[in-house]
Amino acid sequence: MATVAAGGANIGLINPCNTQKLIKHPSPSPFLGKKLKLKLSTKTNPSIPKTLGALSLKGELIDAVRDLFVGVGVGLPCTVMECGDIIYRSTLPKPDGLTLTVPGAMLALGALSYLWATPGVAPGFFDMFVLAFVERLFRPTFKKDDFVLGKKIGEGAFGVVYRVSLAKKPNSKKEGDLVLKKATEYGAVEIWMNERVRRACANSCASFVYGFLENSSKKGGEYWLVWNFEGEATLSDLMQSKEFPYNVETMLLGEVQNLPKGLERENQIIQTIMRQILFALDGLHSTGIVHRDIKPQNIIFSEGSRTFKIIDLGAAADLRVGINYIPKEFLLDPRYAAPEQYIMSTQTPSAPSAPVATALSPVLWQMNLPDRFDIYSAGLIFLQMAFPSLRTDSSLIQFNRQLKRCDYDLIAWRKTVEPRASPDVRKGFELLDLDNGIGWELLTSMVRYKARQRISAKAALAHPYFDREGLLALSFIQNLKLQFIRATQQDYGEAANWVINLMAKSGTEKEGGFTEAQLQELRDIKPKKKPSPQRNALASALRLQRKIVRTLNESMDELSRRSKSLWWSRWIPRED
Repeated sequence: MATVAAGGANIGLINPCNTQKLIKHPSPSPFLGKKLKLKLSTKTNPSIPKTLGALSLKGELIDAVRDLFVGVGVGLPCTVMECGDIIYRSTLPKPDGLTLTVPGAMLALGALSYLWATPGVAPGFFDMFVLAFVERLFRPTFKKDDFVLGKKIGEGAFGVVYRVSLAKKPNSKKEGDLVLKKATEYGAVEIWMNERVRRACANSCASFVYGFLENSSKKGGEYWLVWNFEGEATLSDLMQSKEFPYNVETMLLGEVQNLPKGLERENQIIQTIMRQILFALDGLHSTGIVHRDIKPQNIIFSEGSRTFKIIDLGAAADLRVGINYIPKEFLLDPRYAAPEQYIMSTQTPSAPSAPVATALSPVLWQMNLPDRFDIYSAGLIFLQMAFPSLRTDSSLIQFNRQLKRCDYDLIAWRKTVEPRASPDVRKGFELLDLDNGIGWELLTSMVRYKARQRISAKAALAHPYFDREGLLALSFIQNLKLQFIRATQQDYGEAANWVINLMAKSGTEKEGGFTEAQLQELRDIKPKKKPSPQRNALASALRLQRKIVRTLNESMDELSRRSKSLWWSRWIPRED
């Protein structure tokens, strides 16, 4: 109890640090804190004047009200309560530091898994705001006049490709050690894609050097892209040779092999090519890029690394940030395109701003599985390598028609073709049937009608078809990556065999099979009843809602297409 002198009289004030003298805690209460009993002094002291006595009573009442708030733990701030927070904290259990709980750990693991799920939210932000910025600071710069054009080595739907050398520094590069492409279409897109690939998966595609926009008064803006020269031979060129696949073996090993020809040797070469293609596709898909134009003409053999790499990213879509993706437009080669033609549902709206698109990219990726579009194209390449008769454009178009009539079922197609097959076709089936048909099994898992039923590039690399070592030993990084892929891919083979075993035992005297009652339940399952009128009305309302949403999305897409500029193209250097 503290006292304050006022005109020779003492006014009693209660010290908040000693509230235990005022507050009693007789029994627990469902309310915060404890039950409080407040005792105010009602006895009058004759030695204190009446006015000062009233002031003393008023002061005790104010202190009692303040102690009431402190007692239930909802007191005023510490600056007002002085040391009231000490009383408040004394009613709580003392923390022992960071407490790890099971729900908290699960939430943290879930958030971490989402941030690193394909196509990668966390890597995307780091790539866009850190790596891209640092790369632009230190990358070399070129302009058109820095190059001396050599021979034209290719021309495609999106541009013309020349072999060039540097004009000002002839000694720095050998003649023709660079490749220059004048992009007639989608030049900005291709520069973006190649820069992304160079930072994320440089071994998947040709080695990109630089890209810039050069303005001309006559022709307007022209996009120019520069790569290191890695080779001229594409997989298409190699497949047209009668020596395929033995000509690839010579390029992979660097020397001619004096070994007898046969199916085992051909299978090993094709297996090596397919593994390299799938490694390249997995690198693209892991970073959120779908190529959309996988074909032998866009797979080049790198003479330096002795591997096949992917080129021509003009049709690619970066689904991590939504670049070059328009829901109802598609870029593809009909000879190698998947039946769905679109990499994502046409109901998907246009991409929002880059941060929002990056944050939502794992959800859209898992809902649509756009990478399976490229897997179908890679499956057709696998088919062409196994069957020489399918390597021409006309034969491939005819095969696509036959497959469509078979509802894109390769097994049904085989049943119709194999009885009257030519020797080349029979040889292809024999090659795929080696090792108990694991090659045919991989092919049928890649070429399927529904995208969700197709195998991914990661799962394909973990397939038993690639258990045997190819012509070239894997590098340490490739081997480590392959072991990780195999460890993370779930194998449902044992579960399927278990179910098949149960079905085989059913109806027999062996134990462990389904009982007759269980089998009868399966037989008695009937189709669902026809929907009620209420359900029909609800379905009609949902259809109307989807139509309204689709119309609004189309309107918003049209407005955004007119008003939105290519924000990412501002990063491309411009040469006036």
